[in-house]
Amino acid sequence: MRAMIPALLAAALAVGCGDDDDDPPLFPEDYAATYQEVRDCRRSGGAHDINHIRVLADPDAVGPYSDRTAPFPPGAVVLKEEYDFGDTTCSSGLVQWSVMAKLPDGDSPDTLGWQWQRVSNLGDVLEQDTPRCIGCHEGCGVPPDGYDGTCTVP
Repeated sequence: MRAMIPALLAAALAVGCGDDDDDPPLFPEDYAATYQEVRDCRRSGGAHDINHIRVLADPDAVGPYSDRTAPFPPGAVVLKEEYDFGDTTCSSGLVQWSVMAKLPDGDSPDTLGWQWQRVSNLGDVLEQDTPRCIGCHEGCGVPPDGYDGTCTVP
């Protein structure tokens, strides 16, 4: 019985602690059918492990991302496709996605009002509300160099 206690404790902790793997990605599998490119293929400049990136926005995020005047509505999604650093055309070698989904006003000021995910090229959520993402985007709230946590001019 004594030998079983560590195993039972480990099982109880596993049940009580949610895994990122249990959370679905914040974007649909067929996102390419409705999301619009808002930034073309380019090097990420040190962030995102120097991968090449393409930024896409769901229909609710396109206007606020591009115009930078209207607020992002809750649920709006901005997605970065990340490609191998050698893939200068973003045409093959998808490594992962980084995604942000807007939360309702006043929700989660510690995450800048967004939910964040890093998702593997297989669709597995690797990280959620990662401090690295939030810390990098924290200074990106004011135009012209950013808008509501988005860091770059479209």
